[in-house]
Amino acid sequence: MVLICFVHLRIKVRRSEGDIQAEEDVLEWLIEQRHEDTIENINRQLLYTLIDTQDYLAVYFCDLYDDEDVLDWLTAPENMELNDAIEKVNRKMFERIKQTTDYLAVFFYAEEGCKQCQKVLAELENIDDEADANGIDFVKIDDSQLAKEVGVFALPAIVFYRAGSEEPIIYAGDMKNEENLLSWLLTEKDPTADFIEDMYGDALLRVIRDSDAIAVYFYNEDTNACSTCMKVLEELENIDDDTDRIGVKFVKTQDAKVAERYGVVSMPALLYFEHQIPTVYEGDLLAEEDVLQWLILQKTEDRIETINRNMLEVMLEDTQYLAVFFYKPNCRACDTVLAELENIDDECDVYGIHMVKIQDTQLAKRYGIKTLPALIYFRNGNPLIFDGDMQNEVSVLEWLTDDENRELDGEIEAVNVRMLKRLMDESPFIAAYFYEDDCADCEQVLQELENIDDEVDMFGIDFVKINDPDAAQRFNILHTPALVYFRKKTPLVYDGDLLDEEKVFNWLTSQDVFEIKDEIEEVNRKMLEKLLDENDFVAVFFYEDNPKCEEVLTELEKIDDDTDDLDITFVKIRDTRYAKKYGIQKLPALVYFRRRFPSIYRGDLMVEDEVLEWLQKNRFKHPELNLFMYATGAITFAFIMYTFFLIFCFKTPHQKAA
Repeated sequence: MVLICFVHLRIKVRRSEGDIQAEEDVLEWLIEQRHEDTIENINRQLLYTLIDTQDYLAVYFCDLYDDEDVLDWLTAPENMELNDAIEKVNRKMFERIKQTTDYLAVFFYAEEGCKQCQKVLAELENIDDEADANGIDFVKIDDSQLAKEVGVFALPAIVFYRAGSEEPIIYAGDMKNEENLLSWLLTEKDPTADFIEDMYGDALLRVIRDSDAIAVYFYNEDTNACSTCMKVLEELENIDDDTDRIGVKFVKTQDAKVAERYGVVSMPALLYFEHQIPTVYEGDLLAEEDVLQWLILQKTEDRIETINRNMLEVMLEDTQYLAVFFYKPNCRACDTVLAELENIDDECDVYGIHMVKIQDTQLAKRYGIKTLPALIYFRNGNPLIFDGDMQNEVSVLEWLTDDENRELDGEIEAVNVRMLKRLMDESPFIAAYFYEDDCADCEQVLQELENIDDEVDMFGIDFVKINDPDAAQRFNILHTPALVYFRKKTPLVYDGDLLDEEKVFNWLTSQDVFEIKDEIEEVNRKMLEKLLDENDFVAVFFYEDNPKCEEVLTELEKIDDDTDDLDITFVKIRDTRYAKKYGIQKLPALVYFRRRFPSIYRGDLMVEDEVLEWLQKNRFKHPELNLFMYATGAITFAFIMYTFFLIFCFKTPHQKAA
């Protein structure tokens, strides 16, 4: 049997069911199939083949009388949508989608002869879902003639269509920058969104608190009250997109209370906030390019922010650690010191210290400052004046980060992630309290823990608090509040009752918790006294910072596990004054305490086997009474017996009265 099939260029397959020997009938059938536009009948095997090879395939299973509904359904963008791919359309499909879609982005390309098209297409498919989520349909079309008709003469190209608009908009930016392209599409979809957003009250304060960098324009739309406010606003809206590109959010407000809060006494005014620290723009607000350059400078360069008196009062209420540099204009010494302080601004940020500058001689006099420049360190509003050399940036940084200067009475110090990492590098023992703002129990637990902050500090344990979900996730903390004890960067989570401050204190200072395997633990005086009270056998290595002590310490740590087997607690302490209490004049030295009675090792500390042997002998040594002690005891006993003999045997009887 011979089978004749008619194959259309668009993959349409039809089989002849007549007599193939009747050539006139065959010719007539072929001509009919060539010119007739009918839906093809296929078998199951051919259906599977077409499903595998075609992007779009409609299979007719039953009677559908409403041809317009069928066509709408077939050409609807949501039905044509492919996973992780921009839908390909032809001219007719494009025309129909354009008529039924409010917002349409079209990518004109060529599958052949265009090297950039596939690269750009790969970038565009990364934002296809985001565009769709914002109500923008994205399609692609390989039709150079249609591209020329809409004004595109070079491929690839992107054209945006908006319902009701006669002319399309051609994208003139970098098509490989997907973020900028998506921003352009959203702006073209809603041009009104390009205006600077108006914000008020708590919403404005919240966005200032949550934004890393934000510019706030204070204005009054009443031209009688502010003649230039609206004109300045028009100029600033020209640079709104530019500020978005550098990562600075731009908002405007007419909120008088917020303006008063930040010391804005006259409008218009522009304030730049970086991590809630405000800086006032003092130039011409009508010069939009100058404003933009100032914002770029504030965002990209680390400069100490300029504030006024009202801003300072607000910051003293909200900021835990604040360093304020008082200066005056036309002062060479002030400029020199300022340049030095700007070198340590980033380091201060690591420690959670905000540094600002202010020109206010009257306010400086309030704090007893008679000559400028001057530096005041506020800890929860409590001032401390720096009396050293401000031109020595290293000494200023050491003074600001010194534990004694940073210490807050009756309050656990708040830190950020970078500061916690720095503390872990510098301190062997850190207790970190993880909490959240929206936590019912966190505040109550914090109050209990602050009752033991000073006591814990006496044992050489730094107590800090941190409010950072990312940091909590890093240390596998699933629930807050939580207390984590870091011993040489090794975390240990407290699983007891955080509201029982006594149990928390005992846990932090217990020997079992502070011990680190294969290492001689560092202690201070208070911790050592506690260990001597709780343990009968303690070996203490007294040392200082020098290469000789480090070498000895390396050798002694080899026998740390052996001393544990002997039930001897082995610790080290870097305290020369405390060593002199036990008659130690030269370091390093090793002292063995047996029920608080010290014995000093006189041998070579570099020979760890001899040290271990000496500790073993002292550990199992039983005190023996010598002859002198026996004689002393015998004489004492004899004297007591002789005294009793004299009292009772030679007692004179009383004479009876006459």
